[in-house]
This record gives sequence, C-alpha cells and structure tokens, in this order.
Amino acid sequence: MLLVSSSGMVLLTGRSCSLSEAYVMAAGTALVYDGEMINHKLLWEDPDCNLEVPERLSSCYGCLQHYNLIERCISVSAREGTESEIMLIHSKDYVEIVKSTEKMGKEELQKVSAEYDAVYFHPTTYRCAKLAVGATLQLVDAVMSGKTRNGLTLIRPPGHHSQRSAANGFCIFNNVAIAAKYAQRKYGLQRVLIVDWDVHHGQGIQYAFDDDPSVLYFSWHRFEHQNFWPCLSESNYDAVGQGKGKGFTINLPWNQIGMGNSDYLAAFLHVLLPIAFEFDPELVLISAGYDSGIGDPEGQMKATPECFSHLTHFLMNLANGKLCAVLEGGYHLRSLSESVCMTLKALLGDPLPPLSGEMMPCLSARESIQNVRAAHKPYWKCLTYEDVTPVQDLSTTSCQAEKAELTQSNVELLSPQEVGKGDVNEVIKTDRFLETHMKSILSLKPPIKTAVAVDESGTQLLPPTVHIPKGLDMEEFKTTISAFHVKNMKEAALKSHLNMLAVLNKIIKKEVINGLAVSSTPSLSSAIAVAHCRNWKVEKILCVFVGDMDRKIELDDDKVLLINICAKHSEQVNTKHNISLNWKEVGS
Repeated sequence: MLLVSSSGMVLLTGRSCSLSEAYVMAAGTALVYDGEMINHKLLWEDPDCNLEVPERLSSCYGCLQHYNLIERCISVSAREGTESEIMLIHSKDYVEIVKSTEKMGKEELQKVSAEYDAVYFHPTTYRCAKLAVGATLQLVDAVMSGKTRNGLTLIRPPGHHSQRSAANGFCIFNNVAIAAKYAQRKYGLQRVLIVDWDVHHGQGIQYAFDDDPSVLYFSWHRFEHQNFWPCLSESNYDAVGQGKGKGFTINLPWNQIGMGNSDYLAAFLHVLLPIAFEFDPELVLISAGYDSGIGDPEGQMKATPECFSHLTHFLMNLANGKLCAVLEGGYHLRSLSESVCMTLKALLGDPLPPLSGEMMPCLSARESIQNVRAAHKPYWKCLTYEDVTPVQDLSTTSCQAEKAELTQSNVELLSPQEVGKGDVNEVIKTDRFLETHMKSILSLKPPIKTAVAVDESGTQLLPPTVHIPKGLDMEEFKTTISAFHVKNMKEAALKSHLNMLAVLNKIIKKEVINGLAVSSTPSLSSAIAVAHCRNWKVEKILCVFVGDMDRKIELDDDKVLLINICAKHSEQVNTKHNISLNWKEVGS
C-alpha cells in the first residue's frame, strides 16, 4: 500500500499498520492464567456439556509455550472475585446457589445442573468461577492502571451466556459483564465496548446492558433464522437495545454455516468499526470465543486462526489501545489454541500474517450486514447518509443445502478409509490442515519490520530495529526513473525519490514490512512508486493520496486501486479503480 499526503510524507507498507503497534510493544501485554481452573469438569455423561473440557485451557497454555509467547508477556496472577464484585451483575440468591455446590455430591450436583440449560456443576466450580471473575478483573486493573497496554486472560468456566439469576450454556458467572461494570465503578469510565466474537449469542451480556448507553455490545453469532441455540428472537439484527440503550446493542446474525475470513472482516469493516470509532470507547473488552473458528463442531465456520489476529489488530486502534481479551468458547482444541496464540501475537505487536482465502463476503453475510446497518441507521451518524434498506427476501431461508455442501467438502478431504467415522475424523482433518497452514503463514518473519529514509540528523531518534537504506545508486532504479522527466530535477528532490524506491524495494523483497519516506513532490513520488511496483510484477497496489494531486497516475489495468481524498475534483475520471473523495473546506 502507498499512503501519500500533500505534506510530502509517503508511507509504504505491505500490510495495514498503525503507530500504536510500537507503543503496545513498549508498554507490554499481560497474560493471566491459573491452572486451578482446570479442576472444573463434568462428572457424568451429558451430550450437551461434553464439549466443555479442562483440556480447553491446558491446550491453549501448551500452545503458548510452543510459540515461546509466555515469556514475552507480563505475568499477572489470578485472584478470586469477591461476592460483591460478582453481584455487580448477579443476584445474591443465585450466588448462594452456586456457592452451595461446593459441598454437594454427584447426584445433588446433577440435580442442580438440570435446572439450567446446558450447564454442569462440580465441587470446584464455585472456586473456579470466582477465579475466572478475579482473573478478568486483574487484567482490567493491569490495563487501566497502565501496568500493561493490553492483555489476555485464559479462564474457564466461560461467562457470556450467564444471566442475573441463572447459569446458562456452560457459563456460571458473566466474567466480561462483571468486568465492564467493575471498570465503570472503579475507573469512572463512561464508554465501554464489548466485542463478542464467540459463535453463540451472548444473551447474558445483552440483558445486562440492554438499556445502558454507556456500554456498546457487538455480537455476531450463528443464528440460522432463530434455529440455532439459544434460539432467541432478541438475537436477531432488529434487537438494538431498549430505552436509552437503543442503538447500543448490535446483533449480527449468521444465517448459514461456513462463514470465513472475508465474512468476518466485512462485519468489522462495515458494521462494528464505523460505529465503534464514533462511540469512542475508553476500554475494549473482547468476549473471545473461538468456536467461530475453523473445525469447531459447534460453530461449523471456516475462519482460520490468523483472522483473529487481524480482528484484534483492528480493535487495538480503539480506546488508545486499552484492550482485554477474555476466553469464552472454542471446542476444537487445535483450532482454539492456535487462534488464542494468534490473538496474543497481535496484542504483542507481531507482524500480521497474510489472510488466506477469497476476500469477497458471501451473499448471506452481505444480507446480514445490510440488515444490521439498516437497523442502526437511525442511531449513528456514520450510517446517516448511507442508502441502506433491510433485505426482505433472504437467500438463506433454509441452511440444509449449505450444511450438505460443507459436509461434502469435508468428506472430499478424507481418505476412503476415513469416510464415515464421524466427528473424530473431522478433528483429525482440521488438525492436519492447521499443521500445514500455520507453518505456511508463520514461516516468513523479517528480522526488521520498518525501513525509514530520513536525513542523517534524524537517525539518532530512531530505534535500532529500524532499517535505514544507504548507498543508493541511480542505476539500480534506472528502469523506473527513465520513464519520468528527472534529468533537470534538483539533487535533493531526486535523492528523495531514490530514498523512497529503496524503502519500497525492501518491502517488495519482503525484507521489511513497512516503511516511511519524505518527498517534496508527493504526486510524482506516488506515480514513480506505482510504476516501480508494476515493473516488479506486484499483483495488486492500493494508492491512497491525501491532498490534491497534480500528476496523473496510469490506471490502464486492474492492478492499481487509487483513492484520492482531496479538496478539488480530480482530473482523472472516477472509475472502479479510481475513486475521488472530495471534502469541502470550512473557513475558521
């Protein structure tokens, strides 16, 4: 990507990036974990609860060890949440019921569990649930106090389904909802964003803040026209909150399975992020459920682990980077653990791996996104001028065809001996895929992330990890430069173009990820940069120019997308690959 401004700054990057990354790495990332939470387990056979196993936690921690991520984090100890903290969301009577399970035998535990939907209790459940709450609040304290910039807490039991007086869907205490209330009370926060990317609707969080405009709750979830658990009408796109909270509940229902990276990114880019930036949160809490990832038996979706690093990176640009990720669901152990690692790597500021797959969201995803935007148009300025109307005739009134298609595609990847063996082979197949996939996306790691072309007087201000190109030679860039009239150019101007090309070369050759150069003739620099990329057979180029361009860029193929944000109307005709966005200058 090329980002050029009329002030003469040229940002060159091979991926999206922000200045917050360096700040995040400098401030540190917290990891909260306590192995005692593994003790919570199912003591009897229950097909509704068999998925929520202790290995969910141990596999995540083991994967973090494998990638050497634990030693890079600031370790924060878990503690028990107090009863008063838990009662920020839950009733005293309900807390007493959970507390009483500590002294129950198996039969009593089974009887109490049966009173709730998809829940089990163990003699250690109360202790583990208090640890889950306390670990989450410890992370909030670490981030809000400035001890760390962001962080991740690995906990169980999860929380986003639990309600004021009821356990629900494996969830005992609503960890994230409690954290939001706690942050408001202790730190005086006025705006908290909760992003729930678990594949199930977190109705417990929604109920807690349905009429509260100080908490913006976003959830995407498998819905299938209200046929997927928890099968609630209030999980649909038209449930936008109550009273003063109208517009502050954003439900994005997935009406078919198989949603992938492009669908998830489209949901962020076209729904969540515009509203979130307008909301301007002071803290971001992620209900980080990874049953929305590939291979998960509950979600049956196709998002690969690196997708969650990109989603995390987007959210790091909100609330000055104050972000707490809290584990929720995820039931394919390899998919879960790899996705957790990718989330943590993003929090640490590691380079984002390329996203796999097509980048066009499917029709069903586009319909859901359109309906959510239409439902929220009355409440948000960013949607005010959008021509969005609800989609009445949905393409996915039934999900059976899509389920059959997904099942068939899974079977095709199995050997003849494996076909018909059921869920075990689905796990094995996904394990095999992830083994190869993770190696491919993590294999290329440039030792230096950034190249900068600056005057010698500014080099002492740069960290040692920044590369500064030296020994520039006109001959090296003769093919590119010869197409432009540079013979009579002043030496300083010519040098700035050579500097820019040197930085660009480092990116094209994948020696660095991004770079910065300064030019006194930004329009010419952008034209030279685009030409150089073409000479190097770069497949796709995005050029964003902020300011009035005084030079035409050739757009005779579909390799270049030019976006010009300017005061004057561009001389180049608006086309699919040339987009001119004009602003009207306002006098002081």
